[in-house]
Amino acid sequence: MKYSTEFISAAKEYCEFLHFVPAPYLRKTFELDFIPEKAEMLVTGLGFYEFWLNGEHLTKGCLAPYISNPNDLIYYDRYFLTGKLRKGKNVIAFALGNGLQNPIGGEVWDFQLARWRSAPKLALYFECSGEGKKICFEADESFKVHASPIYFDDMRCGERYDARNEIDGWNLPDFDDSEWNHAISVEAPSGECLEGGHALIKKIREIKPVKFYKGHISAIAHPRENLPEHILPEEEYCNDGYIYDFGENITGIVRLKIRGRKGQKIVMSCGESLFDGGLDMHNICEFQPIGMTQVQVYICKGDGEEIWEPMFCYHGFQYCFVTGIDDKQATEDLLTYVVMHADVPQIGGFDCSDELVNRLQDATLRSDLANMFYFPTDCPHREKNGWTGDAHLSAEQFMMNLGAENTLCEWLHSVRKSQDERGALPGIVPTGGWGFEWGNGPAWDAVLTELPYRIWQYRGDKRVLEENATAIFRYVSYLSTRLDEKGLVHIGLGDWLPVGNVKPCPLEVTDTLISMDICKKATEIFRECNMPLRAEFTQNLHDELRASFRKHLIDDDLVVYGNHQTTQAAAIYYGAFDENEKENAFAHLLELIHNANDNMTVGIIGARTMFHVLAEFGYEDLALHMIAKPDYPSFASWITEYNANTLFECITHDPPNGFSHNHHFFGDISAWFIKNLAGIIPNADVCDPNYIVISPAFVGSLSYAEGWYTAPAGKISVRWERTGDEIKLNVTVPDGITGKIKLRHGAKFAGGENEIDIRSGEFIVK
Repeated sequence: MKYSTEFISAAKEYCEFLHFVPAPYLRKTFELDFIPEKAEMLVTGLGFYEFWLNGEHLTKGCLAPYISNPNDLIYYDRYFLTGKLRKGKNVIAFALGNGLQNPIGGEVWDFQLARWRSAPKLALYFECSGEGKKICFEADESFKVHASPIYFDDMRCGERYDARNEIDGWNLPDFDDSEWNHAISVEAPSGECLEGGHALIKKIREIKPVKFYKGHISAIAHPRENLPEHILPEEEYCNDGYIYDFGENITGIVRLKIRGRKGQKIVMSCGESLFDGGLDMHNICEFQPIGMTQVQVYICKGDGEEIWEPMFCYHGFQYCFVTGIDDKQATEDLLTYVVMHADVPQIGGFDCSDELVNRLQDATLRSDLANMFYFPTDCPHREKNGWTGDAHLSAEQFMMNLGAENTLCEWLHSVRKSQDERGALPGIVPTGGWGFEWGNGPAWDAVLTELPYRIWQYRGDKRVLEENATAIFRYVSYLSTRLDEKGLVHIGLGDWLPVGNVKPCPLEVTDTLISMDICKKATEIFRECNMPLRAEFTQNLHDELRASFRKHLIDDDLVVYGNHQTTQAAAIYYGAFDENEKENAFAHLLELIHNANDNMTVGIIGARTMFHVLAEFGYEDLALHMIAKPDYPSFASWITEYNANTLFECITHDPPNGFSHNHHFFGDISAWFIKNLAGIIPNADVCDPNYIVISPAFVGSLSYAEGWYTAPAGKISVRWERTGDEIKLNVTVPDGITGKIKLRHGAKFAGGENEIDIRSGEFIVK
């Protein structure tokens, strides 16, 4: 089998905001005079495709084949079709969606300027054999094409379907396609052809509404200046309809079931929050024309019960606002939430006696899954972009919660391909060229080292280091050219979205510290890969950066420039202080926290580092208080103030605002729960992924805590519970796990020890 690069399209004309072009159907009939003993096909449809053979729907997953820059990487799916072909006439049939090939809703990130932009296109290689015979073909102008009922589709904007234009039997062998047009040959993208190792996007489960009621859209944002504002028919701006609440902010599509009138237009707008009694679209709709963000439109054919769901989009939402229906049609069965995301397993978890903490753990997992669509996105509604900084911050908690290493490794292929000739990285991957001038910098670019490092640490996979070593070295070489005259780095985004929009910490602090961390991890990676010269280069750059940081950004009182919770915590976390300085440096961090009434003032980098530093110095109780206290500012205030079931983009109590309610980049609190409250610490020294230290903090505000994590050798479970003046600690480990059980803060086992070899059992702690 080969990767064919003979591409075809229905036409060269492509869909735009001001000019809708339907998604195409494509089909090819062929005759077989034998029963195939083997049949196989390699296919790609750019941006997305759906595939039928003799009317049977066979597409491997949703939104196939992948989301990538096709001038970097072209993803193909392999189908084994033995037993599905018949003697006589057969037909392969496809529908094509725009996806990233024609990213209509991505103008804010310059996707409309992408050099690959075109109408959707298809390439395939088909081969079958039997009885000594063989037939093979590629996509060519013998394929027949026709407009589908999908008259608009976009990954961000949604999908519009006119059932009056349905073509019965179009994907069956005996359908008469003589009136259809022939496909046209089109230029192939220039990317590398491959089959991916990622998890497929699947329809995971279904949710029925918990309630529905008459309502309206209460808040919108006007689109950015370069976008048209109103492009839709007047009836689509109706603000009198029903709000369906599905009780959960996740990702997927809406399935419609209705008995409608011919020509009846149903408009379904999907959003994640309410304000002033209506659906709040303000935080997700500024990047598309009004009424074009996360919208499904269905026009009824008026022929009994009609059931429809879109093929080429997905939404992040909890609520669906429906117009165009009458009161009798507004029933519980009208809409079903079809949940979609990457089909990755959960491999870790946490529970305790504080329900707010449990809800934060659940919210982290939900935000992780909602943003796992071939790669980790920032949010599942407004942008759907692969922001590198978000993945950098979540890398460790991804590895503790989800079996997503194959999906993350696959995305790293795109990250490597996105490097420019200098070795610099963009802020989003994939990109059409946007993100090199704004939106990147060390805190974002660190994804290139952080993901391989954490996959190696938690799964023991050395291949990911070897695959990324050259790209890492290219990046560190580039980074070495960006030092200022003081030997510091300040070239990108920093401690994004600090609490209450306080004055952010200085960029040169976070950039230089994270550059040090990049070099430190790169050195370990190069040593593991037996690349001593590269390791020497990165170690020397780390030492130079650290010396410059200490000279220019730490004063005689061990206060870091900026005098901010993030600056002090990050400097401790990333190793800027000598060992004999750390106690005094931490004392100043503690002073900053107490001066803020034990509230956090950090942004995303401070949130990633400060709670780990507090735990390192024995202040787990304070860290948990800051994370989970019910009042603002805390992560738990999202729950107490807004009944959140996902993580927000920022800590705020001022809705409506332009911030997402489904971001994962604060999700490291979950890793903190598992490592500190449950006490499961995998492979801290990065020597063996099956070496586990069990060391829970028995914080005073909890009566019990439990957690689990799946190492390569199997599942580790820990539970502790207070029983009077004692702690009952239960540990379960499989064969193949080595390590220690270490008690914190002077606690001892009943026999007087504070450290024992890891083993399953029940232990009494005094």
